Amino acid sequence: MKTTFVVAVAMLAARGAVAQGAGEPASLHWSVPPVLPHGALMAIVGGDPTGPGVSTLELSMPNGYRIPPHFHPGYEHVEVKEGTLLVGMGDRLDPKRTQPLAAGDSATAPAGMHHFSIAKGRTVLSVTFMGPYTITYVRAEDAPRPPSFPFGY
Repeated sequence: MKTTFVVAVAMLAARGAVAQGAGEPASLHWSVPPVLPHGALMAIVGGDPTGPGVSTLELSMPNGYRIPPHFHPGYEHVEVKEGTLLVGMGDRLDPKRTQPLAAGDSATAPAGMHHFSIAKGRTVLSVTFMGPYTITYVRAEDAPRPPSFPFGY
């Protein structure tokens, strides 16, 4: 079973993810992305990820952070700004089947391509896509879940 998430404006704005400046790290408003596994931070650099058109986000991930196999209805272009991103294709997250992207490298996943990633060291990405941003996890159990009481308050 697949699970699809669409980023909602209210969720992003309520969490302070709206950028103030023109992509300068100090001026970005970082928040926890509701559509990704716990541990990453996201900031909107440009555009409206919930509406049509091109948008760019920055994503900061700690060492070892994993994004399970998923796909998008449109392309997703990533540029590694810091650290190393291990990227792979397929329906199963397999570290042995990844290719490293180092700072300055970039890659584009076409619409519908099943892919996954692992951060090696603290990794910061610039992610550009045609909105609205939608992520569909290949396995429903990989989709993030809202925290529940008493541990997620």
